[in-house]
Amino acid sequence: MPEENVEIVRQFVDASRQGDWKRAAEVVDPEVEGHGTVGGLEEGQVFHGLPELVREYEKADLEAWEERRLEPQEYLHIDDLVVVLVHEYRRGRGSGIELENDTAVLFAVRDRRIVRIQGYMDQGAARKAAGIPD
Repeated sequence: MPEENVEIVRQFVDASRQGDWKRAAEVVDPEVEGHGTVGGLEEGQVFHGLPELVREYEKADLEAWEERRLEPQEYLHIDDLVVVLVHEYRRGRGSGIELENDTAVLFAVRDRRIVRIQGYMDQGAARKAAGIPD
């Protein structure tokens, strides 16, 4: 089952990286909760449903970043939780400032659907939240 959950999350990550939200929706629960990135500007915010998640994600990206690449590095899992370790690259709109950092996203999967998404600026914090040892 955990390996199946990794594949479900991998499908979502691949589809979202391509902007194919229709395909991403195939593995997302209609009532999915997205939580603002821990340690990020949107920490504490909660978004309900994929359309709201996509709207907020794209709005933030379009305003601040001319280019943003999210490159999954590793998929870790325990029970119904999957942590994706991500390398991010961003180039600021107008400023051209380039930023790179390693972050993580924690996914909860239930009944073959992603039900919760939580970003983390700190990969160790994401591992800890999932109960995955460093």
